[in-house]
Amino acid sequence: MFSLQRLLGKDTKFFDLMEGSAEEGRVSVKHLVELLDLPEEKRSLDAFAEARRRDKRLTAELSAHLCRTFVTPLEREDIEALSVALYKVPKTIEKIGERILIAPQYIHKVNLSRQLQFMQEAVDIVLTMIKELRRGVNLDLIRAHNDKLQEVEGEADKLMVEMLSELYSGKHGALDVIFLKDLFEMFEKVTDRCRDAGNVINHIVLKNS
Repeated sequence: MFSLQRLLGKDTKFFDLMEGSAEEGRVSVKHLVELLDLPEEKRSLDAFAEARRRDKRLTAELSAHLCRTFVTPLEREDIEALSVALYKVPKTIEKIGERILIAPQYIHKVNLSRQLQFMQEAVDIVLTMIKELRRGVNLDLIRAHNDKLQEVEGEADKLMVEMLSELYSGKHGALDVIFLKDLFEMFEKVTDRCRDAGNVINHIVLKNS
């Protein structure tokens, strides 16, 4: 077992900012669920835009703090890679919201509940892994979280294939196929970004254990 907080001394800002960024991903998923539940005339991107702006500020602050900190126990490229992966989660979810507002008529033709479930599981696991870093964790625990994250991402990929197979069955019009394929791929990107973040965290733990 090791403690990154002990290695960083009293400087917990890295953890504060990374947890904050991961939390914005979780909040964005919540907004997406709420958006889909609203009547079309009441839907808005305001909540997504605000979450992305907060995350952008957190990412910029993390980058600035990294520049001001001359000696870090974590390799700079690891911190930067994790920051980038975390930032792309709410950004991609906002794009999903944009597509839903642009063409809501296509959303009624599919059930997105399983995609939303996988997305929620993925962002929750990433946030848990970052919180474990702050507390000081053992390698087995992080590896178990990461294995679960990989499993969720793999199930999301299988679902993507299933839904594309249905989409290409010939039962759907050309515009339906174009729009929904784009939408499904963005859902997949969210879980992919979470997988990337989990891999970076696992890599950090391996190097510091």
